[in-house]
Amino acid sequence: MHPQIRQPGPGTCPICGMALEPELPSVEEEENPELRDFSRRFRWTLPFTLAALALAMLGPRLPALPVHVRTWLELVLSAPVVLWAGWPFFVRCVQSIRNRNPNMWTLIGIGVAAAFGYSVVATVAPGVFPASFHEHGRVGVYFEAAAVIVSLTLLGQVLELKARSQTSAAIRALLGLAPKTARRLRDDGGEEDIPLAHVHVGDRLRVRPGEKVPVDGTVLEGRSSVDESMLTGEPIPVEKTAGDQVIGATVNGTGSLVIRAEKVGAQTVLAQIVQLVAQAQRSRAPMQRMADQVAYWFVLAVIGVALLAFLGWGLFGPPEHAWTYAVLNAVSVLIIACPCALGLATPMSVMVATGRAAHAGVLFRNAEAIELLHRVDTLVVDKTGTLTAGRPAFREVIPVAGFAADEVLRLAASLDQGSEHPLAEAIVAEAHARGLVLAKAEAFDSLTGRGVRGRVEGRELLLGSAALIAEVAGGLGDLAEHAEALRQQGATVMFLAVDGRLAGAVAVADPIKPSALPAVQELQAAGVRLVMATGDGETTARAVAQALGIGEVHGEVRPQDKVELVRRLKAQGRRVAMAGDGINDAPALAAADVGIAMGTGTDVAMSSAQVTLVKGDLRAIGRARAISAAAVRNMRQNLGFAFLYNALGVPIAAGVLYPFTGLLLSPMIAALAMSLSSVSVVGNALRLGRVSF
Repeated sequence: MHPQIRQPGPGTCPICGMALEPELPSVEEEENPELRDFSRRFRWTLPFTLAALALAMLGPRLPALPVHVRTWLELVLSAPVVLWAGWPFFVRCVQSIRNRNPNMWTLIGIGVAAAFGYSVVATVAPGVFPASFHEHGRVGVYFEAAAVIVSLTLLGQVLELKARSQTSAAIRALLGLAPKTARRLRDDGGEEDIPLAHVHVGDRLRVRPGEKVPVDGTVLEGRSSVDESMLTGEPIPVEKTAGDQVIGATVNGTGSLVIRAEKVGAQTVLAQIVQLVAQAQRSRAPMQRMADQVAYWFVLAVIGVALLAFLGWGLFGPPEHAWTYAVLNAVSVLIIACPCALGLATPMSVMVATGRAAHAGVLFRNAEAIELLHRVDTLVVDKTGTLTAGRPAFREVIPVAGFAADEVLRLAASLDQGSEHPLAEAIVAEAHARGLVLAKAEAFDSLTGRGVRGRVEGRELLLGSAALIAEVAGGLGDLAEHAEALRQQGATVMFLAVDGRLAGAVAVADPIKPSALPAVQELQAAGVRLVMATGDGETTARAVAQALGIGEVHGEVRPQDKVELVRRLKAQGRRVAMAGDGINDAPALAAADVGIAMGTGTDVAMSSAQVTLVKGDLRAIGRARAISAAAVRNMRQNLGFAFLYNALGVPIAAGVLYPFTGLLLSPMIAALAMSLSSVSVVGNALRLGRVSF
């Protein structure tokens, strides 16, 4: 559909005839009424189409079945397909003519009506046709052609509507992130759970451990770590204390918070992300396929030629059969121009390319992505989960004099067994990997946002930030310089004190994916400009960018900042792709010319993107671009076949050779030529499956 079209209720686009979609879907997935209707029409009439096709192909080999009986059977079998299943196509055809916007529905409607109408006349009144049009005991009919066109078109619509319904999945997933209720503190000191819609600005709300923050606000009381990965993409929770801002739908950690609601409803960050995704999806008009770019003039030309053939033969043809020839040649023009080959030209290439891409670990959601990806010259790429693994991993242990490295790691891991923090999980995992035997931690206590403490094997341990350790150990000594160097490389450093004495430090970092560097180098060699945009801090972002050779870096950016970056690059004339894996990437994925999601990322990101890399390997982008380029070449070849066929076939069907050669193309031959053109298109498209990438 065309995104500029707006109306209060459901309907079809007056320009292209496609069904309009709601601007903002509901949280609950609703069944598309058009998809349900088309599926029913296709399912109920497909047996009739297959029977009519089998009868038309095998009928001449059944001498026991009289010719006139076979003709009437074909009429009976094809009538429900054309008149009931194909009725929506005729409605759209009439609408396109009424709105003066000829499109593919115009071609389909006129072509099917011409083939079916001509065949009905040939069945009911065969005597009006000249003897030269009688073959094998009857006038040739094309009931099966009309039925097959309707069934194939219905199948294509069902597949397209299913794909289009996935566009709303991203918005529904985002809407589902918000909690359904909030716990409000009353003035009398009591508490109550209320629906989220009843929260007002100024309300005091309690956020218990493990709950989602209901709305955007400010912390009044308490201390906790909040997982803001849905906004920043970073897996490490952020410490929140009185006076700090919290964002709705982020996840509270182990502490309890009391917040004051400041932004509710459509004003929250989550609601703004939803609006950004919806706006980006609407603003990106579906790319008109190469066939559609000339459909307007092609339809007018075909209709014009058919009218000229009708009037020319009627006024200047052989007197005894002038108007009969006029009807036959006009019908021949419409049948031979019926958009079978034209309609198959791009979908067949898309279908084969999609299958070939799937074998290469790339999933394309629509034809637009296949057509655009090879022309992309700028790739905006997220850091966490895209260039990096997206989860903390052990980096290094640094002991001080008097402590062994494994002992520092063993003690830190023993203490961290009681913590659910992602950094703790990385330390414990490394200790297990080294085969270290962990001891039981006693009197464990989590110092939210600062570290943890406890007793292991009778010794008092403290593991946490530099400020925490400085309080008990007096300073970091020689570790300070080493720790700062690790931070400059994007690592998080935690210090261990044993019985009040500094024992060492453990560094944890989000490691760069092994495939990231060769992928970046391959894309840069292909002339693609790489831009990193991440919600992480500038220091960490630049450390990763430097390691990968990415020159342009934008750190500490919000979801709307990523969208603005994409739009700014597009305004410069760039073809922009966005690669990401998180909820915070969804608006930019939708706003880019091509959105590329990691298959290892969130469902929201994959729903917003047009391309998914199944294994989250950026090297697949190079393969996807090669597949895109080959598919577009194949589409152009197919369209060339289709238009060349029409350029040669339509004039012959109109009878331009008759004055010179006496050659007149009967509708039967026109239908055969139409079929052969479709075969050539299908055969050429299948070559894509054998191309190496």
